[in-house]
Amino acid sequence: MARLQRTIFVCTRSREAGSKKACCGARGGEAVLEALKVATAERGMKRVFRATSSGCLDQCDLGVTVVVYPDDVWYGGVTVEDVPELVDRHILGGEVVERLRIPDDKMTGVAREVTLLPELREPAEGR
Repeated sequence: MARLQRTIFVCTRSREAGSKKACCGARGGEAVLEALKVATAERGMKRVFRATSSGCLDQCDLGVTVVVYPDDVWYGGVTVEDVPELVDRHILGGEVVERLRIPDDKMTGVAREVTLLPELREPAEGR
C-alpha cells in the first residue's frame, strides 16, 4: 500500500469567547481546512496528500497556521484565498510559498536538543 506523500495540518483550535489569546478557529481555520480538502480532491490527489485538522500548533498570534509534512514547512496567516497557490506551488510543485512561510526566528517554540531512548537509536529488525 502506498503512503501519503504529504500531510497538511491545519490548526482549527477554538478558544472560549472572551479569551485574550488569539486562535486559528476564530480566524477561519475550518474554512482553510475544507478548502485544502476540496483543492486536493479536485486535483485528483485525495489519497496522495491529506489535509487534516490539528489542535493548537502554538503560533496563535500568526493567524491560521498550516504545517506541511514531511517538509516541515510552517505557514501563518493562511486564508481560503491562499489555498490554490499553496496547493499548486508547494503541495504539487514542491516550492515553498515564502510570503506565507513563518520564518524560524518568528516561531514561538523552544529549541532543545532531544536525546532518543536507546531502543529508538538502532533500527529495529523487520521494520
